Amino acid sequence: MLTASDRGYSAALLLEDGTLFLGRGFGYPTQKVGEVVFTTGMVGYTESITDPSYRGQILTFTYPLIGNYGVPLYTDVDEHNIPLNFESDRAQVSGVVVSEACKAPSHWRSKKSLNEWLYEEGVPGIEGVDTRELTKRLRVHGVMMGVIAVSEDEVDIEDMKRRLAKAERYGEQDFVSMVSIKEPKIYGEGEEKVVLIDCGVKYGIIRELLKRGLKVIRVPYNTPASEILEYNPKGILVSNGPGDPKICVKTIQTVRSLIDEGIPMLGICLGVQIIALSLGGDTYKLKYGHRGQNKPCLDLKTERNYITSQNHGYAVDPNSLKGSGLEVWMINADDKTVEGVYHESKPLLAVQYHPEASPGPYDTTFIFDLFAEKMEVKSRAA
Repeated sequence: MLTASDRGYSAALLLEDGTLFLGRGFGYPTQKVGEVVFTTGMVGYTESITDPSYRGQILTFTYPLIGNYGVPLYTDVDEHNIPLNFESDRAQVSGVVVSEACKAPSHWRSKKSLNEWLYEEGVPGIEGVDTRELTKRLRVHGVMMGVIAVSEDEVDIEDMKRRLAKAERYGEQDFVSMVSIKEPKIYGEGEEKVVLIDCGVKYGIIRELLKRGLKVIRVPYNTPASEILEYNPKGILVSNGPGDPKICVKTIQTVRSLIDEGIPMLGICLGVQIIALSLGGDTYKLKYGHRGQNKPCLDLKTERNYITSQNHGYAVDPNSLKGSGLEVWMINADDKTVEGVYHESKPLLAVQYHPEASPGPYDTTFIFDLFAEKMEVKSRAA
């Protein structure tokens, strides 16, 4: 039986094409299956690891040293009791792959190392991997299913192969139901209400709405349109989230009904895909997705370029929007994929990137101001 420990290793990453990466384990000793993806972000690993859009994925960091500023506490919160340095209340990734995990972090907020945090969260990690070679393989082949294993003594490669062969494909799983809130929750004390349809929302989105003096009513992804309308909202936000948007059948139906009501609506990431599908458009899976904090987006109206934070593996098919009422607003400057749409007659806009950043640049926070304008709400953001 071939084991990683036979060669002095305590961790392994096996891809579905048979490629095997051996390395040193950290985090929690276990096996996890997931879709192997990569992010080019240089900072923000606590935000990325807790981003619900990464649910079901093994996240590879291309930046060579991860964990150098440590991990703070979930109890470090803002005035709305929302954690400052995390995008949800737990680690969402299935596993973490890095070239080197820092053992001695330095930051005044740091309370533990990346290794200690992932152990507490039950997430396996592997370091000592040639992440450049792994990323090149994913770019050429496309994202793949994989299995990561960490052991205190040995890693059984044959068992990893069996587990991976039996695993359900990423695109077949309903991750949104796993990450969405179970009961409605209210944030803020503003007079104007926004209903946030939670498909796996990042805290950064909630924070940007609160900055504008809005009361945020966060509801489960499968909340019927009739219940949402009972809140009498000034606006509706369809959030980011993980997985194939076509699985979100109930949310698509709800959004279709809400668009007919003419209530101002903003979609973010998965939200733009759900909106497109609800109006008869189509979506498709990208070869390796867009994940990072330096993705350029071109506004076709103004010809201005913005640097954006992104995390998505699916995109809207622009050729499918004819007759939907949606017009392409922004495109990715690298591959020309759709990054933003607006409705020709209804108060609706949606973007594929993350205007709230977290982590990343704040170039596009004006999207929330545009949303506030459509709601006829004066933005209070600084």
